[in-house]
Amino acid sequence: MPGPDPGPVDIVCLGESMVTFVPTAPGRLADVPSFVRGIGGAESNVACSLAASGHSARWIGRVGADGFGEHLVAAMASFGVDTSAVQRDPLRPTGIYFRTAGDRASDAHEVRYYRAGSAASAMSPSTVRYEDVWAGRILHLSGITAALSADCLALMRELTARRPGRPPVSFDVNHRPGLWDTDAGAHVLLDLARGADIVFVGEDEAGEAWGLRGAAAIREALAEPEVVVVKRGAEGAVAYASNGGGPDTVTHAPAPRVDVVAHVGAGDAFAAGFLSATLRGLPVHHRLRHGHLMAAATLTVAGDLATPPPRACADRLVALDNRDWGRLRLGPGWTAAPEHGSQDPQEVRIP
Repeated sequence: MPGPDPGPVDIVCLGESMVTFVPTAPGRLADVPSFVRGIGGAESNVACSLAASGHSARWIGRVGADGFGEHLVAAMASFGVDTSAVQRDPLRPTGIYFRTAGDRASDAHEVRYYRAGSAASAMSPSTVRYEDVWAGRILHLSGITAALSADCLALMRELTARRPGRPPVSFDVNHRPGLWDTDAGAHVLLDLARGADIVFVGEDEAGEAWGLRGAAAIREALAEPEVVVVKRGAEGAVAYASNGGGPDTVTHAPAPRVDVVAHVGAGDAFAAGFLSATLRGLPVHHRLRHGHLMAAATLTVAGDLATPPPRACADRLVALDNRDWGRLRLGPGWTAAPEHGSQDPQEVRIP
């Protein structure tokens, strides 16, 4: 069991994180000579991005009592994430995975997971404390955790149940058909999403999982959450926000143009940007734009995590009028561009 309550934070993220190995050169996994070690996991990506953006973030999970577990915890702590509630499992290993260096959207992309029976799959309602999980202003979860084991699903049902004292729950659907033993996974994710307060789901993802077409149909199926954010890829995103019993407030925000290096982790980064702006009490339109900017930071690097834009830079870009926002183009290195006003198209182009 975890130790004493480490205190309140802005956000708590619960789920599995893994050590990831990315080849040092393009090619098939069978051919590449060496790999670079990193970390990856939907919820830990959100925690690291938020911590790097100046928020207090805690990650709750289980890792093996092994070197990979030590690396995971140390890597997240280096971003400023509170790892005091992480549990070490002496019997189960830390999950790892290998992937090719190319973009996940490529037909040549390969990924090989070694996570069956991992320490994280042993999470259950009896292994976490509400004092830890409910210590954030927001609790962030993902549908991936529900697919890891029956115990993990039971935990997710507990955490998405509406009850007094529960903080607002953010839920990224993250439908991964390969993780589920049956087709029932899609229906499970719909039930879990209905218990959340903020839901992130891709338009294509909702079509694949639930047969829903269009953002309005998705909102109709997810009537319970306070906010539903439908991601539409390069077209941007739309948010449906409850409005005191009246019609929803519907907010659209196009995505800026991005010179994409890899799509890995972009959805997690979008959620982090949206939640960062939510924690700051910004308008929904600004929340969507902050999500786009955080996603753009990750889209322009090869790994799961990227250096987020400094808050002042992000706020300046978010405040652009629609015309100038539409002219914005972001390329590799843009978050580190001098004064974030460079006209170099490989960095950031701002009108």
